[in-house]
Amino acid sequence: MGVVCVSRPFLVTLVLLAVWITATGSLSVGQKRPLVAANVARQAATPSPTPAPRLASRIVRQNIKSATLKRDMPFSVYLPAGYDGGTERYPVLYLLHGAGGDENDWTELAKVQDIADRLIATGAIPPTLIAMPGLPGCWWVDGAKDKAETAFWSDLVPLVDQRYRTIKSRDGRLVAGLSAGGYGAIRFGLKYPDRISAVAALSPAVYADAPPPLSAARNQPPFLNAGGGFDDGLWDANNYPSLLPAYFAQSNRVAIYLASGDDDNLGIAYETALLHKRLVDRQFGLTEFRILDGGHDWTLWSSALSDAMVYVFRHASPKLSAAGTTASPVLIK
Repeated sequence: MGVVCVSRPFLVTLVLLAVWITATGSLSVGQKRPLVAANVARQAATPSPTPAPRLASRIVRQNIKSATLKRDMPFSVYLPAGYDGGTERYPVLYLLHGAGGDENDWTELAKVQDIADRLIATGAIPPTLIAMPGLPGCWWVDGAKDKAETAFWSDLVPLVDQRYRTIKSRDGRLVAGLSAGGYGAIRFGLKYPDRISAVAALSPAVYADAPPPLSAARNQPPFLNAGGGFDDGLWDANNYPSLLPAYFAQSNRVAIYLASGDDDNLGIAYETALLHKRLVDRQFGLTEFRILDGGHDWTLWSSALSDAMVYVFRHASPKLSAAGTTASPVLIK
């Protein structure tokens, strides 16, 4: 075997290189892997930015100083997720309670916040505001005790439009109600078709003639005479048949959703069917009627509310940007 001769300068270089490798690690690719793994570990340990949580819907309870009633009028408002901090304008659904009810009925007994959240999340309705006024015993007419109809239109609606980002046109305003509130919703739709695009009435107390003995209408202030007895004349003057001629004489048509339970002990299913017949003959395609399994109670009303809301929002404008254009496409299923 031959002998390899190495010069002294070369040996010195090899020694220095060995010392440097021992101190700093190998130059080979294989020994760089722990450094790469460490970098990966450090990156994995660094938390990713957390997306900002979507703001939830909320219920706001407040009062309005009603010049008409000369006292405070309480109401609740549902604000959809994303309303706070935004600039868009929203349609408004006004929910009217029944005789003896108040502004909390829809949130506490029908769970309207949960229903609205679900319908908005699935795209069944657009994001919306829901206003729920409270005025027990009013039947939503101008009576001797309370001028509820005037308070609604002259005090409540303007304040809601002022305080919240609403769509103030006809197609941004909807009204629904149950029992006495359904009576009020039908009256409002027929009397103010230039202000409302659609109404829904659940078990509406729309007796074409006098209400039956069991009806709360017989002891409510709007329909009592000076002696405290039920006044047929007051009932007829405020009832929906008196509004039909003027309604059909003008051009605006209000989409109307009706529902009643087959076990309603106040005879409302028949009366609602009669109203539907009168309407469908003159505005076919803009009236829906449902006979549901149930009575005159919150079990039926809470279950019927979803379908009613989906129907009326088919005839409403979706939310608008601050510039007045549709903020985002909304699929109404």
